[in-house]
Order: sequence, then structure tokens, then C-alpha cells
Amino acid sequence: MFLAAALLGMAPDLLSFGVFHMTRPGWIIGRLAGEISGPPALSILPAYVFYAYNVTHSLIVWTGIFFLLWRLFRRHPWILGAWALHILCDIPTHGTDYFPTPFLWPLPTPFVDGVTWATPEFVTGNYLCLIAEYGGIFFCQRRRMELLKVKKEKSLV
Repeated sequence: MFLAAALLGMAPDLLSFGVFHMTRPGWIIGRLAGEISGPPALSILPAYVFYAYNVTHSLIVWTGIFFLLWRLFRRHPWILGAWALHILCDIPTHGTDYFPTPFLWPLPTPFVDGVTWATPEFVTGNYLCLIAEYGGIFFCQRRRMELLKVKKEKSLV
């Protein structure tokens, strides 16, 4: 479930930019080599990137898919929450100059001029939060396993 949720959380960007990057390996190699910096220029992006970005970053589209799957499978598809979380995180973390989040697409969307991911303060805060979260999960799981081991030992006595 974790892997599926992680993929769904990355899906909006993978589905919009993934094909572009896969069809232009020279761009990625140049970026990794330090020859290219920053995101791709808007002028070199094909139209499908913009359309896919609108569709995959829309809470309206997400809501429609959520309720469709809920109706089809007769249970809440909670795993889609990772996709919604991606959209909600993108709203305040994208500027209006490069791919603002169209969270109400196809309706008119009031874009938010947010703090970009590339700022040092944001990157530092983001990684600290991830370390804290995964550290917490690790230590809680470890504690849980220790308690289960003690409980099992007591039941054997």
C-alpha cells in the first residue's frame, strides 16, 4: 500500500512531465551534468504537458475520480488521498510564473503565488519534516515490535 500511495502521490508530476523527460534524455543528462539549470523553458514544452498538468492537478478531477471509484468498488478509495495531498501541497508551493496549480480546473482558478520548493529555507524545512516523520514511524514500529515481543514472551510463561 505504501508503494502504491507513493506512486499516486507522484503521479500528477509523472503523468505531466514524465513523458517529456523520457523523450528528451539529453535534457536530463545535461541537467545532471550541470550544463542545464532550472526547469525546462515553457517554450520547449509540448502542449500535452500543459493539458496533463491541468488534469492531474485539479481537485475537481480528483473528486470525480474518487466518487466514481467509490461507487464502482462500494468502498472509499482512501489511497487516492496521496494524489489529493500532492495537489494541496502544490497550491502554496508553486509561483504564478511557472506552472501555478490549477486546483479548480476546468473552472477558473485563483492562482496562489506561493513559496517555491527551490528556496533553501523550504528545502531545509521539507527535509527536516521528512526525517522527523520517517524517524517517528521507524521508532514507533520498533517500539511496537518490542511490545509484541514482550507480550509473546509473557504468554509463553
